Amino acid sequence: MTIQTRLIDYSHDGVALQGELAWDDAGGPKPVVLVVSTWAGRTEFEGSKAKMLAELGYVGFAVDMFGKGVVGDSVEACSAMIEPLLGDRALLQARMAAGLEAASGQPEVAAGPSAAIGFCFGGLSVLDLARTGAHVAGVVSFHGLLGPADNIPEPSISAKVLVLHGYDDPMATPDAVLAFADEMGRAGADWQVHAYGGTYHAFTNPEANNPEMGTIYNATAEARSFASMRAFLAEVLPG
Repeated sequence: MTIQTRLIDYSHDGVALQGELAWDDAGGPKPVVLVVSTWAGRTEFEGSKAKMLAELGYVGFAVDMFGKGVVGDSVEACSAMIEPLLGDRALLQARMAAGLEAASGQPEVAAGPSAAIGFCFGGLSVLDLARTGAHVAGVVSFHGLLGPADNIPEPSISAKVLVLHGYDDPMATPDAVLAFADEMGRAGADWQVHAYGGTYHAFTNPEANNPEMGTIYNATAEARSFASMRAFLAEVLPG
């Protein structure tokens, strides 16, 4: 058993994109799980999560939402990167669909159900993938933004939804969680929210240490959230 990786070039709406595929070379094709980045773009963090998924028996694909080689190195740069996609949720959703299509076309990926996980901005992105009715079995949002998609006011959601949330996250307040729960109920979704007390935004990122922004790493919440993700993926994807 060896974990292999390969960069995959693809494009959407004239934008050159590059994702990273990770898989175990033992056995045949396996279900794919997309990994969607924070507002900083695809980095080693997302690549490590794709490899973790490969170790769990899936194919991990770290998608590119911003453009080949585009990575933010400041709050200002990251804000500028996500602004066009947050301002045009249809564009965000189409960018996600392009990533799913690119991943699904790889020979290491089995036909059939897929899933997606995302972090912060990526959490919103995987929720929007579910909101579009895309052919995914489940999505997992880690400390994600929860705001509804203005272009899909009343979604019908077939994917199972798991939200792993820091209760003290200033970017997704308790009121936002209640509004999200109401949206999921109206959509007929099979949904869960796991809220971790005393936990803030970006709790899975060991480099997060900005109390003013409310981004603080929490090792206990990180471990609990990944345990929940593993159980969820085992439920929604074939073994």
